[in-house]
Amino acid sequence: MRITRAQADALIAHARGEFPNECCGLIAGRDGAATRVLPATNAEGTPFMYVMDPHEQMQLMDDIDDAGEDLLAIYHSHTRSAAYPSRTDVDLAFFAEPLYVIVSLQDADQPLIRAFRLDRTAAEGEQIAEEPVEVS
Repeated sequence: MRITRAQADALIAHARGEFPNECCGLIAGRDGAATRVLPATNAEGTPFMYVMDPHEQMQLMDDIDDAGEDLLAIYHSHTRSAAYPSRTDVDLAFFAEPLYVIVSLQDADQPLIRAFRLDRTAAEGEQIAEEPVEVS
């Protein structure tokens, strides 16, 4: 996945803005390159998980489709843990195509952005595959 420095900064700013709760949102794109970061509301409002407001999620997905873009990724933050999918993240990965991006604020001075393919139906040990994130 390719993102601009401004898009990476927007992801980090959203994560910091929602701290101590997790943030969430969508990343629109074309051909593996992000075109827009679309923040969403974490309906749970908790530091331990995210649930995108379903109406807002559908509105954002329709907006992406109407613009001729693809849903490149679903993102959320980890406020105190590493940028690696939790068991809950894997269990709730209902979409097969988009990447799952995690913004970790574990080290507040060095936020980390990582992307993964998640397959909750795969065998244990094969559910998580990291994909590179190129920031330009």
